[in-house]
Amino acid sequence: MSQLGLLAARRFAPLFVTQFLGALNDNVFRFALIIFVTFTVAERTGLDTRMLVVLTGGIFILPFFLFSALAGQLADKYEKSRLIRHIKTAEVVVMGLGAAGFLIGSYPFLLAVLFLMGVQSTFFGPLKYGVLPQHLAADELTGGNGLIQMGTYIAILVGGMLGGMLASLGTVAPHAIVATVVGVALIGRLSAGFIPPAAASAPALEIDTNLARSTWRILLESARERGVLTLILLISLFWFVGATFLSVVPTYGKELLGADARAVTLLNAAFTVGIGIGSLACEHLSRRRVELGLVPFAALGISLAALDVWFAGTPSPVALGLDNFFSHPPAVRMFIDLTLIGACGALYIVPLYAALQARANTAWIARLLAALNVTNALFMVASAGFTMALYGAGVGVPGVFAAVAAINLVGMAAGAVALPEFVGRARALLGRRRAASPPDEPQ
Repeated sequence: MSQLGLLAARRFAPLFVTQFLGALNDNVFRFALIIFVTFTVAERTGLDTRMLVVLTGGIFILPFFLFSALAGQLADKYEKSRLIRHIKTAEVVVMGLGAAGFLIGSYPFLLAVLFLMGVQSTFFGPLKYGVLPQHLAADELTGGNGLIQMGTYIAILVGGMLGGMLASLGTVAPHAIVATVVGVALIGRLSAGFIPPAAASAPALEIDTNLARSTWRILLESARERGVLTLILLISLFWFVGATFLSVVPTYGKELLGADARAVTLLNAAFTVGIGIGSLACEHLSRRRVELGLVPFAALGISLAALDVWFAGTPSPVALGLDNFFSHPPAVRMFIDLTLIGACGALYIVPLYAALQARANTAWIARLLAALNVTNALFMVASAGFTMALYGAGVGVPGVFAAVAAINLVGMAAGAVALPEFVGRARALLGRRRAASPPDEPQ
């Protein structure tokens, strides 16, 4: 079945809608909370807004370190669609608590709810990616993963915009946020009911409830096979790169371009537009198979676009809004660079996810994906520390782009050494594109 055809197939569409609504709700709540922190909590307490915002991010990521191993074990031991329904039911309860938090205006209570949201997302992650190989054919994995990535980033963008908009509605903001997050959670629970059954991968598995020991165990197990470990590290490198870029784009827009809030949102949208383009193009370029040959080219594209931001230097800021955005050359250049980064990012990450799912031992695929969640979280935390260190050393935003471009290339080169298949497939793919009508080489 074609990539877009999957959106009409019951074995994929309900999962897509469920994960899209979950990511949307996470970001509506988080961005509404950030606005609440910035304009209410900071004024009441006198605390540093930047530190409060960093705290909210840390609270959300913490459950991925604590509970990923347990989430992976449960996803392997039990039937997955039933677990998804239970988790989406829990989301309705958590969002109800979040609604209460906004109504009473309690920051500590909202942080506790944010932690519970992180827990819910931690348990959903291994199920979301673990169920794909059971519901999709081998030649549909790339297309399915592309749609999941595209949907996730669109949900992040829309959720952030919607959360910020709802939080700025004044006295009616709490009620608007309540209605939105609870309503989206209920629709997500409804869509989860249509996900077809996905049999347990390891029904005889004994659950290890020791969080530290089980986490260390899944990390060690995921590192046993060099090829699988290489895929995990390259996926986590993408999250490092992406998290760094997304964290510095608002600063670039505001301080170097003079952009207002709407223009900064447009810059963020460029990245999402690129992700969508790359996700839809990936299946065609890979000829509906898991094609690791795309990854080196995509990594090169990410770094070249990031280096162009550095080459552009520090433009003089102007009063930049939506009305004059595309008439200001530095803004157009940044928009194009971010779109290219997003498109190449999709061409990079989609084959890696598809390859990891295709190569994983089916008896412990969810635990492998849980280990991936842990490493992703580690790399995202490292991204925040790395960015703060560069700022502390006096490096400007263009310099951050250059540094990340270099790290990305070094990481890809190391990955190609560890897994020579990247180079072999890239050469085969390039040769195939150059030929007039070549036969498809075996993988």
